[in-house]
Amino acid sequence: MLENVLVQKNVKLKTKITIKSLITVGLIALAVGLPQLVHLVAGAQGGMTWLPMYLPVLIGGCLLGTLWGLGIGIASPVVSFLVTLSSGSPMPALERLPFMIIELAIFALVAGLFSKKISENGWLAFPAVLLAQVAGRMTFITLVAIFQNLLSFNVATVWTQIQTGLIGLVLQAVLVPLVIMLLNHLLNRKKQ
Repeated sequence: MLENVLVQKNVKLKTKITIKSLITVGLIALAVGLPQLVHLVAGAQGGMTWLPMYLPVLIGGCLLGTLWGLGIGIASPVVSFLVTLSSGSPMPALERLPFMIIELAIFALVAGLFSKKISENGWLAFPAVLLAQVAGRMTFITLVAIFQNLLSFNVATVWTQIQTGLIGLVLQAVLVPLVIMLLNHLLNRKKQ
């Protein structure tokens, strides 16, 4: 979405990279900070219910496209893990980190596939987010099914967590497209 706007405004490559880099860093910071805030207010259960790290990742995919979104999806859980490691209770836990990296990468990748079309029709952010959520969650549960003999958690545990997180997924399925549509409107309004 953002790429289309930058191309229409004839923004130079170096400036495009700077803009996308700043937005990426901001979204990764949000993906690290938002879960901390949710855990502070709602406890550990709040993180499983509201899935706060997913929100900036979905926004990143829709806004920046597949490659930049993929970077946000991969970096967010890694940075969160590294930042919280010194507390003795890293988020996500080390055993879940690879699964979360892959899941969030899928979220961003699928949402990013719609990025160019979203700039033409903001309503496409709704199916982008829904498909990203389904693909990411299905990838997560499939990987757990494959590796559950090596893990301290299994498909039943993950399925329960997915059910717990439905509230967060529904909220994000509404909130992320609305944010993207607002940004799309604001970015495209300035060119008129």
